[in-house]
Amino acid sequence: MDFFSSLFLSIATFFGLVQAEPEVTSVAAESEIIMEDNTKTALEETNIDTTTNETYMKDDHKETLDSEEENISEMKETENLETETKVVSKIASNPEVRTMIVAGGCFWCVEADLEKINGVIEVVSGYSGGTTKNPTYEDYGKGGHREVVEVTYDANQVSFEDILIVAMKTTDPTDDDGTFHDRGDKYSPAFYYENEEQRQIIENLIKEVNQYGPYDKPLAIDVEERATFWPAEEYHQDYYKGTLSQLKYKYYRNASGRDDLILKYWGVNDHSSELPWRNQEVSNVNEGEYMWSNYKKPSDEILKNQLDDLAYKVTQDEGTERSGTSPLDKNWEAGIYVDVLSGEPLYSSKDKFDSGTGWPSFVRPITPGAVTEHEDKKLFTTRTEIRSAIADNHLGHVFDDGPKEQTGLRYCMNGAALRFIPKDQMEAEGYGDFIK
Repeated sequence: MDFFSSLFLSIATFFGLVQAEPEVTSVAAESEIIMEDNTKTALEETNIDTTTNETYMKDDHKETLDSEEENISEMKETENLETETKVVSKIASNPEVRTMIVAGGCFWCVEADLEKINGVIEVVSGYSGGTTKNPTYEDYGKGGHREVVEVTYDANQVSFEDILIVAMKTTDPTDDDGTFHDRGDKYSPAFYYENEEQRQIIENLIKEVNQYGPYDKPLAIDVEERATFWPAEEYHQDYYKGTLSQLKYKYYRNASGRDDLILKYWGVNDHSSELPWRNQEVSNVNEGEYMWSNYKKPSDEILKNQLDDLAYKVTQDEGTERSGTSPLDKNWEAGIYVDVLSGEPLYSSKDKFDSGTGWPSFVRPITPGAVTEHEDKKLFTTRTEIRSAIADNHLGHVFDDGPKEQTGLRYCMNGAALRFIPKDQMEAEGYGDFIK
């Protein structure tokens, strides 16, 4: 970047051009997130009634509930739903503002790319990772700092992982000694984490891209704990927007080869967090290659013999098991979760998290098309029902109160609709292709 800067300034001086003051854009982001003690309860799967001791038995007398108790239970469920709707509306109307730091070479370019992401509020160029305080453009490298950007974003609109993906796709993540024409550690790519969850997201993404991604070499992105961020000088901010600096920026970027590399590996620079193989994986499920691909649901009479009363009520009658009753809620063993009837893969253990609701919860299905979404207007509110794609069994619902560092979604599932297959048994049971 220094070489092209000097070259351009020489050309500008020769023609008598005068350096214009760069435009500086500052976006003030304020966020007040009010989380009351009852928020988690209000956002839980809404059919819960912890005071009801409801046992599903084949005995007709035990299966029939007292009508008065049913009415009371429905009234409680309706109250919970009204509270949930108010709380969700409150959260959706207020952005959840967070910040993160990434490095991808010249911060002019990284800033320009990440500011185009939906949900990003502001991107500031700066320095981080070194040992000196108040570094400047003249000495940041000597202090062990990198050129980085600090991204301020609304976690209700875009996730930590989404921003990492765009940052990776718009630089050369395989170069461990700089990026493009800018050489040295101060220009090398790096992802920074604040906690163990973020570190795991970064490492899982790197592993996934190394396995499925388009690059000829493994990723060389450094994974480091977040350090103090030092904003760069004002003339570096929004450099790509300045009157004269905009021309210089375009010249520098075109000459660097950054856009050529993006087109080579991704075909287009649309600033999207989409990874094509995540969509392609589901096609395998629909090609008739697996035992569950041609599954046909049997008659209702056969289903009642195949399933216990609770599993039948959940999968066929859109029922809900009581919170905290499924052993799968606290199962943290590696493996996959499949449909209890068809055996089709639905969720991976690597996407499971403890939601505190008492139901098995995931941030995403194992493949984008593994489940289907349906509008559910029962009980005076609108929710999104989740069903298995092939067997078309009711599984649960999806909510938008999941981990913001990932998808922001909580796939709240009934354990009775799932069967867990440990990783060491997946190959033997025909799920070898899903071992990662």
